[in-house]
Amino acid sequence: MAKKCIIISPSDNVAVALENLARGGIYEGVTLTEDITKGHKFALRNIAAGEDIIKYGTPIAHATRDIKAGEHVHTHNVATNLNENLEYTYSPVSCSLPAGKMRKVNVYRRANGEVGIRNELWVIPTVGCVNGQAKEIVDTFKAEYGEEGFDGIFTFAHPYGCSQLGDDHERTKFMLQKMVRHPNAGGVLVLGLGCENNQMDAFKAGLGEVDQSRIKFLVCQDVEDEISAGVELCRQIAEVIKGDKRQPTDISCLKVGLKCGGSDGLSGITANPLVGIFSDYLVSVGGTTVLTEVPEMFGAEQQLMNRCKDRATFEKAVKLINDFKDYFRAHGQPVGENPSPGNKAGGITTLEDKSCGCTQKSGSGPVSDVVFDDGYVTSKGLNLLNGPGNDMVAVTNLGAAGCHLVLFTTGRGTPFGGFIPTLKIATNNELAAKKANWIDFNAGAILDSDFNTQLQKLIDLIVDVAGGKLTKNEINHTKELAIFKTGVTL
Repeated sequence: MAKKCIIISPSDNVAVALENLARGGIYEGVTLTEDITKGHKFALRNIAAGEDIIKYGTPIAHATRDIKAGEHVHTHNVATNLNENLEYTYSPVSCSLPAGKMRKVNVYRRANGEVGIRNELWVIPTVGCVNGQAKEIVDTFKAEYGEEGFDGIFTFAHPYGCSQLGDDHERTKFMLQKMVRHPNAGGVLVLGLGCENNQMDAFKAGLGEVDQSRIKFLVCQDVEDEISAGVELCRQIAEVIKGDKRQPTDISCLKVGLKCGGSDGLSGITANPLVGIFSDYLVSVGGTTVLTEVPEMFGAEQQLMNRCKDRATFEKAVKLINDFKDYFRAHGQPVGENPSPGNKAGGITTLEDKSCGCTQKSGSGPVSDVVFDDGYVTSKGLNLLNGPGNDMVAVTNLGAAGCHLVLFTTGRGTPFGGFIPTLKIATNNELAAKKANWIDFNAGAILDSDFNTQLQKLIDLIVDVAGGKLTKNEINHTKELAIFKTGVTL
């Protein structure tokens, strides 16, 4: 008989409904005083005003009034505990992982030693003014030459590259430069306008030495017909990358981003823990995973900090958290105002509630490094990456940091995908069935199965995706780019 509710940790004073529960029902020895929607919480005992609400074995809020056993526990009777910067202490915990079984993936080996899971041709605008020209070049190329022999030609529109100052300007340049060097691109045409802040000469200088047969540059104002010139350069690149072939390589070559969006009350019970177990598996065989969404670490950050491999990494993690809190306050925003209306409807009450579920994606392995805006993931193991929770920005950051694909868990559903394959993992059966055109994997099956069975299925799917199987966002031609902006626009 399927479980109807779950107590995640023995110390919790709330349980989570795994299906809609009716008033008067008795669950975990408690009589419900009201209907409880799937994914939402009810009190396991009387909770006094001011007392902490415990879920995942940690405080996720405090009661704003007395709450009786069996009562719904949500935004109407609790409030966040988050506030100012905290004084963190480094209390390292053992994070050793048993070695998993190595798998093979079929990938493209690049000349610089990296691997790619796609062999695509990208047209990357240096400035938003030429987004239309980039799209026309891609469309014209496909009409004239097709895409046989490589994995497709794509462009990624964005509004930046001009009228930006300081960090914003540098971030745009860095992000686009890192895309140019991304191993999922067999070749790239960099397309500029000519009068933008993001000047082509400076952009090229920041790239360093490149393979000129695979990476080419075009400034639209320098030619009479930028479309025909761009198509010709793409043709030259395509002739080179058509010779690239997949080769079997250990799965440890992969860098996998970890992301959630449209979370619900089951995110921290099904999909996120499953992704965390996968992260532990990949790390155990020598691979790399990357957790981002810094605001969705607030409230769970101390557990991550205690897993840092050494004190230097711990100090970087403290800076990661406090810098983002400072960013919130600099704009006059509270650090705890995060859960969206969809999150709340799905059963998530506070940012701590969301964070404790979100960080389940990191598994239990040690944190090997912390990467900031201008960085690239170079350390094997679990990395923390700077950036917001916004889906498009976070996946863009993960791709620019070097991730080959992203595992994206969702309880509410989203068609979104980034410029790298974005594998959508549903937290519940209903979403997986209703939005099969969006969802790649159903972690809701865990409730009727077990984590190990679903882990093996997820690994099989990731092996297939790394070997060329298209994710739903790729099938639906949903490949978005969003660059983080913090300053003024001129």
